[in-house]
Amino acid sequence: MASPANSFVGTPYWMAPEVILAMDEGQYDGKVDIWSLGITCIELAERKPPLFNMNAMSALYHIAQNDSPTLQSNEWTDSFRIFVDYCLQKIPQERPTSAELLRHDFVRRDRPLRVLIDLIQRTKDAVRELDNLQYRKMKKILFQETRNGPLHESQEDEEDSEHGISLSREMDSLGSNHSIPSMSVSTGSQSSSVNSMQEVMDESSSELVMMHDDESTVNSSSSVVHKKDHVFIRDEAGHGDPRPEPRPTQSVQSQALHYRNRERFATIKSASLVTRQIHEHEQENELREQMSGYKRMRRQHQKQLIALENKLKAEMDEHRLKLQKEVETHANNSSIELEKLAKKQVAIIEKEAKVAAADEKKFQQQILAQQKKDLTTFLESQKKQYKICKEKIKEEMNEDHSTPKKEKQERISKHKENLQHTQAEEEAHLLTQQRLYYDKNCRFFKRKIMIKRHEVEQQNIREELNKKRTQKEMEHAMLIRHDESTRELEYRQLHTLQKLRMDLIRLQHQTELENQLEYNKRRERELHRKHVMELRQQPKNLKAMEMQIKKQFQDTCKVQTKQYKALKNHQLEVTPKNEHKTILKTLKDEQTRKLAILAEQYEQSINEMMASQALRLDEAQEAECQALRLQLQQEMELLNAYQSKIKMQTEAQHERELQKLEQRVSLRRAHLEQKIEEELAALQKERSERIKYLLERQEREIETFDMESLRMGFGNLVTLDFPKEDYR
Repeated sequence: MASPANSFVGTPYWMAPEVILAMDEGQYDGKVDIWSLGITCIELAERKPPLFNMNAMSALYHIAQNDSPTLQSNEWTDSFRIFVDYCLQKIPQERPTSAELLRHDFVRRDRPLRVLIDLIQRTKDAVRELDNLQYRKMKKILFQETRNGPLHESQEDEEDSEHGISLSREMDSLGSNHSIPSMSVSTGSQSSSVNSMQEVMDESSSELVMMHDDESTVNSSSSVVHKKDHVFIRDEAGHGDPRPEPRPTQSVQSQALHYRNRERFATIKSASLVTRQIHEHEQENELREQMSGYKRMRRQHQKQLIALENKLKAEMDEHRLKLQKEVETHANNSSIELEKLAKKQVAIIEKEAKVAAADEKKFQQQILAQQKKDLTTFLESQKKQYKICKEKIKEEMNEDHSTPKKEKQERISKHKENLQHTQAEEEAHLLTQQRLYYDKNCRFFKRKIMIKRHEVEQQNIREELNKKRTQKEMEHAMLIRHDESTRELEYRQLHTLQKLRMDLIRLQHQTELENQLEYNKRRERELHRKHVMELRQQPKNLKAMEMQIKKQFQDTCKVQTKQYKALKNHQLEVTPKNEHKTILKTLKDEQTRKLAILAEQYEQSINEMMASQALRLDEAQEAECQALRLQLQQEMELLNAYQSKIKMQTEAQHERELQKLEQRVSLRRAHLEQKIEEELAALQKERSERIKYLLERQEREIETFDMESLRMGFGNLVTLDFPKEDYR
């Protein structure tokens, strides 16, 4: 992940919108540095980045949601404006890369080669003048001469102050004309590293220590004293009075030599500016810590949301895996039950086949035994009938005495043969009838067994289809239960995630409000401190203005004295000598009266100046307080408006998520119901087709069996009506 170019500052003013949104949304690329470059260009041009006067919390919302900032002044060239706008594209994909910026007209345009060197040299000269001015002030404090009176000192202070102000204005003009950033340090805008500032402070401190160290007398005619590598400038008046010479100790000398030998880096900032920056840098650690804590809180919130999402995702995956295992277990159990049922049905069919074969064999044995018994009875009856017929013929022959014996014997033999032939035919007919009866009954029994087997097959297929239907209904009930449990889990997870998001947003907004309130209090404290300093400074300012009025009064008095002398000399020249005394007295009274009027005017001017300054200070401070309160109120209202907007957007997002979940759940339920209907229809179709196929096959088997029976000559056998009912 890339980092913004000025993120070390600890403030959001240089942050790209995606960097701020990355606190909630995730990754960003290196184009954030292009945005920081554009903001830095605006800072160089306008001496501060956009939204710099606004609280950091409010600036976060502005940067993320408002349009890209632009240059406010019209004094800049079009190429520079286009370059800045090109760098500050709101959408990262539309923002250029560094290679594209190098080909921009603003970068490739012709420019003077020494402009930066000249600018640095001018700035260093101005810095040197400011340092010399500060040094002279410090020297006056340390080596104050007794010959200088209060008026002279105040005049020199005023001259030095005016000189310092002119130098400061010159440096400000250098910064504004050449796009150097503002020297003043405000919230989150430190323009030099802490290390370099600490080195300058150490060197300045070492020089001050050397100035307060052992003293020695030096030649009074010398205007510059050289001691080691340090140069101390004498007072420009130079009246030859002996001055103390600073003499550094060995440790201070080694420390100063150490810092001076570190590459002899020449800064373009004055020592007073660096000192002020270090002081303000230390004072603003709290603000940077606050901003770092805010960023840390946002990152922690994002981590909490991601952790919760991962936890809920793992819970959902575990839930779905559990349901999938339950479905697989049900499918395996159903397959096992169907396999057991199929084996059971095969065993039943085999058992029925064995029982049918045994019954058929037993039935055949019964028929054969009965036929054998009938045949035996029939043969015995034939024997009895043969004996009776034989005895009857013998009696008839015995009664007939006219027939010769030989003829009787022939007639008896012929009658026996006819009787035996008749009995033989009757026996053959009986055997034929028995064989026909046996075959017909065996055929009928086979048909009966086949019908019974058909009934068993119908019962088996009916049992199998009912089992499949029951399993499918159980599966559908389980899928509906799974869908309902998944729906409940999804709604519960969405509610948990949205609740955490709202809690984190509420905590974030509370933190932002607390930071804003703390910022307001800090601004009020700073303004109060400024007003106290102004009140403390007011006596000095009044004293200086009083001294100025006093000087004007003295100048007026001198002018009037000169005018009085000139008038006196003129009057004495043109007036007789005997009237000189009267004229001198009159002129003296007139001069006294005018001086009294001047004194009264002086006192009145002093009183009016003090009253007006006090009133002006009170009015200015009250106006500043009103302006600050208005600004802070506007910032608070703006922060509340943005927070309300964020809250409304979050609630709208939650509503969209809920609607999306409802649509997904209803669509999934509709697909499940459609799947259930399709599977039930497919199962019903399979049931009808299998029953139809079975009945058709059984009907073909019966027709084939009956046709074969007809070919065998059995005719229409007495059959049991096959049930034609619907086994659905």
